Amino acid sequence: MAARWWLWCVSANMAVALLLSYGVPSASAQRKKEMVLSEKVSQLMEWTNKRPVIRMNGDKFRRLVKAPPRNYSVIVMFTALQLHRQCVVCKQADEEFQILANSWRYSSAFTNRIFFAMVDFDEGSDVFQMLNMNSAPTFINFPAKGKPKRGDTYELQVRGFSAEQIARWIADRTDVNIRVIRPPNYAGPLMLGLLLAVIGGLVYLRRSNMEFLFNKTGWAFAALCFVLAMTSGQMWNHIRGPPYAHKNPHTGHVNYIHGSSQAQFVAETHIVLLFNGGVTLGMVLLCEAATSDMDIGKRKIMCVAGIALVVLFFSWMLSIFRSKYHGYPYSFLM
Repeated sequence: MAARWWLWCVSANMAVALLLSYGVPSASAQRKKEMVLSEKVSQLMEWTNKRPVIRMNGDKFRRLVKAPPRNYSVIVMFTALQLHRQCVVCKQADEEFQILANSWRYSSAFTNRIFFAMVDFDEGSDVFQMLNMNSAPTFINFPAKGKPKRGDTYELQVRGFSAEQIARWIADRTDVNIRVIRPPNYAGPLMLGLLLAVIGGLVYLRRSNMEFLFNKTGWAFAALCFVLAMTSGQMWNHIRGPPYAHKNPHTGHVNYIHGSSQAQFVAETHIVLLFNGGVTLGMVLLCEAATSDMDIGKRKIMCVAGIALVVLFFSWMLSIFRSKYHGYPYSFLM
């Protein structure tokens, strides 16, 4: 009986020793982890208070974004802002990113749940190589837990880079809603005031003769300009805020036509506007050639010019359509 009691006591002591040997280091490791996390958050908060968008190199990125522990999300813009890179889109995207970060930093809902950072290619080329990234600008959300998933890479070519669109994407990925507050822009009101002043001055000078207000040609031209602007996609640009064009950072080739039917560039809008205007001008010349009372020779010239404009510009328009809608012309066979 005594031997059995002695054996039980020895087993209990060994169990307690094992628990202590594993429990103490675990608690120590947990405290160390919390200290590291607290230090990282404090460092990020200090930098954010100075500048809403934190500039990072390779060392800062690996220590504060990639390495655990982390209980915060980091929205990182990978860009190339140096002048010799000649990335016009990067500068435009940076302006929108700064507006978004400032809106979050100075909002009443600001917390340490999310931070904004930027990695420039010339300051962190090793980060670009580590992530196998070959284009800029690119926005990636590094979540508080785990690695970035497919949806954590922002679809710049589809959504555009306006601050409002990026804020919606952040809300989907992090549940953090950011109200974008843009700095006041007085250029629009000033231009509108100038335009109204010019119109008012013209009306005042012509107050004795207001027949020009009933000029059908003038109103038709104004309506035609409005239709051409809307059919070319100006409203889509205003809503989505797409880049003007895309320049390949490796080859330097500039694309003015987007390869997808779900997006477009600003330059593409101008090209489509020009082509639609050319087709319209050709149709106007054809109508004038058929209904005008001018000399038959002039009417023939107008007819030939109208046909040439319609064929030329409509062919170019069709080529753009084919490049964006792959598989055209469509087949009726299944």
